[in-house]
Amino acid sequence: MSSDAAMSIAPPFETAPSAPPPAITATDAAQLDRALVRGIAWTGAVKWGSQLLAWFAMLAVARILTPQDYGLVAMGALYLGLTAVLSEFGVGAAVVMLPDLGKEQIAQINTLAVLFGAFAFAVSCIVAVPLGHFFNAPDLPPVIAALSLAFVLTGIRTVPYSLMQKELRFKRLACIDGVQTVLASTSMVVFALLGLRYWTLVLGGLLGTGSSTALVLASGRSRFARPHFASLKRAITFSWHIVVARMSFYVYSSADLFVAGKMLGSAALGAYSFAVTLATLLPEKIVSLLASVTPSVFARSERSELRRYVLSITEGLALITFPATLGLAAVAEDFVLVVLGERWRPMITPLRILAAYAGFRSIAPLPAQVLNVIRETRFAMWIQLVAAFLFPLAFYLASRWGATGIAATWVVVHPILNLPLYWRAFTKIELSVRQYLAAIAPALVGSAIMLVAIWGANVALPPGWPRSAHLLFQVVAGVVTYVGALLTLRPAHVRHVYRTLKLMRG
Repeated sequence: MSSDAAMSIAPPFETAPSAPPPAITATDAAQLDRALVRGIAWTGAVKWGSQLLAWFAMLAVARILTPQDYGLVAMGALYLGLTAVLSEFGVGAAVVMLPDLGKEQIAQINTLAVLFGAFAFAVSCIVAVPLGHFFNAPDLPPVIAALSLAFVLTGIRTVPYSLMQKELRFKRLACIDGVQTVLASTSMVVFALLGLRYWTLVLGGLLGTGSSTALVLASGRSRFARPHFASLKRAITFSWHIVVARMSFYVYSSADLFVAGKMLGSAALGAYSFAVTLATLLPEKIVSLLASVTPSVFARSERSELRRYVLSITEGLALITFPATLGLAAVAEDFVLVVLGERWRPMITPLRILAAYAGFRSIAPLPAQVLNVIRETRFAMWIQLVAAFLFPLAFYLASRWGATGIAATWVVVHPILNLPLYWRAFTKIELSVRQYLAAIAPALVGSAIMLVAIWGANVALPPGWPRSAHLLFQVVAGVVTYVGALLTLRPAHVRHVYRTLKLMRG
């Protein structure tokens, strides 16, 4: 999953370490709390409203397209995702998280962002044909060339968007992201009905990116200036840290799709990639929501405040993602066959495995975000690079068991490689394992009770009932049981959520 969890590499030249954020008063802390909660509230309200439409559109499109269509676009996305990391070069993160950048430096960074985007587009057009030969997919080159137009659009948007994040203009950013999601989703349904096959996914994504860029520029532009690398030395060093870290993260987080495409073929890749999409859809949207808000707030916080934020956000994430993803794993077979149809049956077992672990993956980026903020990047860089080496090897070895083996690799390797990151972050902000486990305990207990209820509902229903009835009954039983378990066993946490919602409403 894409994430700001990526850490960094040691700089090619040494620079003085950044000073920690200045001490903040109780009033400052309260203002940061309000900014964080209300930023999440606005971003969440708009994103989830538009995301409901996106989910229905995605399922509708999946019933029209084939696994081969998704597999072809997934092949192009593997290369383009890595190129996107390199083309942005971490300049957006530098604008958000370096508080002392002047207007002239930001104007120079804006020029670099556009140049990086244009260069990435040109390189993608050149390598499109060789990639088509590599994957033995003659339809792939025009797909890559079309999708790479997004690099130019993103390069134009990067700095103005980052400035809006830095200024805590979350309401405006949420509305822009909502328009992008709605336009992309509705256009994909139209294109699918018109019979455009895999071009449905390509054109829909481009329309969404183009609308977002236009709205960002309409909200506020940033001027351009000729880059002077001497004045940008610190910003470029920071950006280099970010881009190498994100590149390592992307390599290992996308290696499963690469191995599936190369070893199993486009149809198997299409089924597996859609299983990944379904399993991580809710966690990724929530993590993306937080990633658009937390860096700006974390960058202004002391380490004691960071500890409090990590615990509260982890608890909130777990309460939402654990029951949703574990519940999806429990009803995977009925969900796939009822909603998508028999031709998607090969994705059921990978979906079970990926969904069962997706909730735990959703809470992993926060410690790494903390390490980015406090400039503790050198240690984490080596963990990311080790992961970028071990994950592709593990996926390749597991591919002999097909998509199921590739999916199971996440459950085995990912927690092992994340343990050192957790240890480093917990040590730096003085967070104990006991405190962290206490934060996720309510979600674990409630989810365990929910799974028992889903199993009982499935057993209680007569075998002759249609699958749709089984699915509906299991979902209702799971939701009611989970909510009831929290109200009964953890009333204090429910009251805390209620107080948070009141703050959001304010």
